[in-house]
Amino acid sequence: MASETATPTTTATQQLPGNWKAGAAGGIVGALVFGAMMAVMSPGVLQGAIPSMYGFSPPNGAAGFTIHIAHGAVLGVVFAALLGVTGLSGSAARKQVGAGLAYGLLAWVVLAVIVMPIWLQAVGFGMAPELPNIGTQSLIGHAVYGVVLGGVYYALEGI
Repeated sequence: MASETATPTTTATQQLPGNWKAGAAGGIVGALVFGAMMAVMSPGVLQGAIPSMYGFSPPNGAAGFTIHIAHGAVLGVVFAALLGVTGLSGSAARKQVGAGLAYGLLAWVVLAVIVMPIWLQAVGFGMAPELPNIGTQSLIGHAVYGVVLGGVYYALEGI
């Protein structure tokens, strides 16, 4: 005769600090605004450079825009975690928007100025920019991304 014994189990979960949903939403909205600016000011980045980083043949604006939005969402989740870790989550709008601006500028320095030219040269993109890739339009776009990210995060954080 077989007997069965029920044993309760517990599963530990660790929650990321900050509101990742607000971060993802803010990142997507920020990337949409930045992407619209890029489509007007420097369409070659969306149609050529970004898709080439992932093996898509340019021109491929649909792939470039989709990848750009995905980058924005991931960066937004990281932003949310940073706000949570630093204690800025739940702070005043001006602090979160300011943090977003600082984060957008940091993303510009690390990703656009340093990582993107190295990556594009590594994949053999013929129009890869020189290192460092310092561009005013990119700087402004990343700043706008950060401000929108911070504002949307603030608006959605409590939801």
